[in-house]
Amino acid sequence: MPSRSGESAVTSQPPPRPAAKSYDGEGIVVGFDSHRCLHAAECVRGLPTVFDVGRRPWIQPDGAPAEEVADVIHRCPSGALQYHRTDGMPDEVPDVPTHVSLHADGVLHLRGDLEVATPYGPRHETRVMLCGCGATGNTPYCDHGGPCAGHG
Repeated sequence: MPSRSGESAVTSQPPPRPAAKSYDGEGIVVGFDSHRCLHAAECVRGLPTVFDVGRRPWIQPDGAPAEEVADVIHRCPSGALQYHRTDGMPDEVPDVPTHVSLHADGVLHLRGDLEVATPYGPRHETRVMLCGCGATGNTPYCDHGGPCAGHG
């Protein structure tokens, strides 16, 4: 809507979130979004040759076959870890049917073919943990910043 001076009014939009970091390997590219990581540690327990927080870079996709890397990433409940296969194999296939569960801490866990509305537009997802308390700084994803923080 134009202002009285004829200039367009500026609407306040949140700045775009930085893209996930990307780690290239032979046959697979691993993406990591630190804003979504809730430290479930499925990655470091599942494949420490690839995921080692004491090493830089902490993700080294060539530490295991691409299929094993993909299998461990699929265990990440928050979706902070994603992958893209570059060896001709398919990317992650969403769970069917879609599964939704509300955990005691108020976090909604979803797995399936999802479209999540975010302040930056819709995102296609296969695994997410959504905030159920409304106190997240990463809407709509849970960041354990509210009442659920003691349950992480």
